[in-house]
Order: sequence, then structure tokens, then C-alpha cells
Amino acid sequence: MQYVAIVTMLMLIQYTAYTLLCGFARGKDTVVAPATSGDEKFERAFRVQMNTLEQMAVTLPAMWVCAYFFSPLWAAGLGVVFMLGRLIYRQAYMKDPASRGPGMGIGFLANMAMIVLSLWGAIGQL
Repeated sequence: MQYVAIVTMLMLIQYTAYTLLCGFARGKDTVVAPATSGDEKFERAFRVQMNTLEQMAVTLPAMWVCAYFFSPLWAAGLGVVFMLGRLIYRQAYMKDPASRGPGMGIGFLANMAMIVLSLWGAIGQL
């Protein structure tokens, strides 16, 4: 389970980095809080941050349940795949939001794999 804990902390670090990058993109007096629109670079960074947060609501419980009922190594590995998908997603979204699909798809597939393996493991223990 140590690997799952490490990947969890790395996910939180990645999310914190995206939060900081969003804050930097807000810029001094460019987009004054509480506004969330007005500068395209900021809006993209904000969407990356918020979409990552939304996805983590699925990823974190799925990873831990997968680790408990199926395999900690598989769960941690799929967590890393999710993080790589988030990195690809961010890089693409910041360049051109229309190109975000591959990164989003990688994260989605990692989440679905963790959910399926969680169910498989849990049902197998009935």
C-alpha cells in the first residue's frame, strides 16, 4: 500500500502545481478575483485545474479501492498513468483546448480500469 500512498501524494503535488500555475496565470490585475474569465491563458489554466480536481474525485477512491481489493501495484501503476494523462492534458489544453482529447482519454481509461478492477476484486471476495 506504500506505493498507493506515494502516488496519492504525487497526485496532490501535481494538483497543487496546477493550482499555483493557475494563480500565476491570473496575473497581477489581469483577472481580479473572484472573476474566472477575461484572459484566455488564465481561463485555460483554470479549466485544467478544475477538471483535474473533478477527475480526482473519481481517481482517488477508485485507486484505493482497487489497491485494497485487487492489487496495490496495479492501483499505483494506474494512478501514475492517470497522472501522465493529466500532464498530457494540461500541455495540450494550454496550447489548444481542442487538442486535449488524448490526455483526457488516458486519464479516463486509467479511471475505468481502476473501477473495473475494484469491482472484480470486491465481487471475487464475496
